[in-house]
This record gives sequence, structure tokens and C-alpha cells, in this order.
Amino acid sequence: MEKLIQKESFRDYLLITIGTIILACGINMFFEKQNLVTGGVTGLAIVIKYISSGMFDGGIPLWFTNIVLNVPLYLIGIKIRGRGFGKKTLYAIIFLSFALFFTKYMPAPPTDILLSSLFGGVLSGVGLGFVFIGYGTTGGTDLAANIIQHFIKHISVGKLMMILDGIIIFAGAVIFGAINTMYALIAVYISGKVLDNMLEGVHFSKAVFIISDKAEIIADEIMRNLDRGVTGLNGKGMYTKMEKEILFCVVSKKEIFKLKEIVRNMDSKAFVIVSDAREVLGEGFIEYDAKETL
Repeated sequence: MEKLIQKESFRDYLLITIGTIILACGINMFFEKQNLVTGGVTGLAIVIKYISSGMFDGGIPLWFTNIVLNVPLYLIGIKIRGRGFGKKTLYAIIFLSFALFFTKYMPAPPTDILLSSLFGGVLSGVGLGFVFIGYGTTGGTDLAANIIQHFIKHISVGKLMMILDGIIIFAGAVIFGAINTMYALIAVYISGKVLDNMLEGVHFSKAVFIISDKAEIIADEIMRNLDRGVTGLNGKGMYTKMEKEILFCVVSKKEIFKLKEIVRNMDSKAFVIVSDAREVLGEGFIEYDAKETL
């Protein structure tokens, strides 16, 4: 079991490494060259580099801004969530900065702004997909939104991310103009679609039904590895006339891949149904505001 955990951990870090390199290529070779601000800390870094280029040659590099802004956010996250908070996130933050440093020397193909938004969007979507499949995140607005949500529990992380990214994109519009911003929004849309496809079309949350003869073992693994609650529902096979326990749980889009892997490892013959959960209220998702329940 220990060897299996070590093997999975190595695979996760490898996926995060590959993902951050692909993401850095998209940012350096396409977004930064055309001044496309697509949100996130890297989008803010493009704005800062442009503004600071008037102060000294080349401006503040993207890799430097990424690590300077993300590391304090990570330390705040540790203070709020505890020392076990996101070790893979810290690795992704550091390695993305490293990747941004060395990929800036890669020759970018001659492209116009439209092709840059298209190919940059694809690369960033693929890169983020690998990072998410490796159960990591590159920090940025994702990390900031999780910190803010700790204090403003009635607003979802997804909405907070949209607000933060919107502010950064608006800053890009002020600096680079409306045309660049419209192309940046094309890149954001493509990146999101590619990411969703890599994660099998998942949205903010997924509702999962699991029918298996090993329901109790699977439930224990889900609760232990994903820290998600599982509900057992009574069911009956109408063909076999046998009583069965049906597991029901809700997970985030970053956890669906791991959940299916757990089920597959515990019972390869299990019947799994995955559906979209457009809005989830309760512990671990959007928590009720005490004032609203009065």
C-alpha cells in the first residue's frame, strides 16, 4: 500500500511538472508577446511587466512576480488551513516560476493576435488540466479565492475567482485597450473549454452515485482520501431481487478524477453515475451565512 501511495505521489508531481511547463509556454510564447491579460497572477504579472518596462529595461519578469505574489498567499493559506495545506500547490507555484524563467528563452512562432489567443488558450487549458489531474493548483486567484472564502462563506470560490479575474482583466483593458481584452476573453473561453474536456466536462461540483458490493470499503476510502462525506442509500436490484447499498457523494471538479480512481481500485465492476451539480450548499462547498438562516 505504501509503495502504491509513493507511486501515485510521483505521478502527481510529474503531471504537475508537465502541466506547469505547458502553461508557461502558453504564457511566454503567446499571451505575453501579444499583451493578452487572461486573469490570474500571471495575467497581473504581464500588466506589471509592461508598466515597469518604462522604469528599467525589460521590466519585472513574469516568474518573479508570480512567486512574489503567490508565496505570501500560500503562507496565509497555511495559517488558515493548517500545515497540511496544499503541498502540491507550493510545488506548482515554485515550478511554474521556474518554467516561466526558462521558457522565456524559447523562440515563439510568428503569429498574429488571433492565433496567439487560440494557441495560448489551448496550451493554458492543457497545462492547467495536467496540474488539476495531479491534484494541484498554480495558486493565484484560485488560492486567493479560497482564502477570501474562509471569511466570506456565503460566496462560492468559483464566484470569487470570477470577481478577482475580472478585476485583473479590467486592468489589462485599461493598459492595453479593448481589442487586446476581447482577444484575451477568447483565450479564456478556449482555455476553460479545453480544461473542462480534460477533466471530462466537470463543472464546479459533481454528484456521484456508486453501486457496488464493496460499498463500505469504497466509502471509507473516499472519506479518508478526499475528506468528503458519503451517504448510504438503500436500494434493491429488481432483476436479482437483492438489497444493495447505494453510495451518494458530492465532490469538486478537482476531486472527480481521484474518486473514480478510488472506486476502480476498490471494485472494477462497480456501477458509477456522475452528474452535474450546478449549486451545492453546505459544509465544504457554499456554506450558509448565519444571518440568512434567521
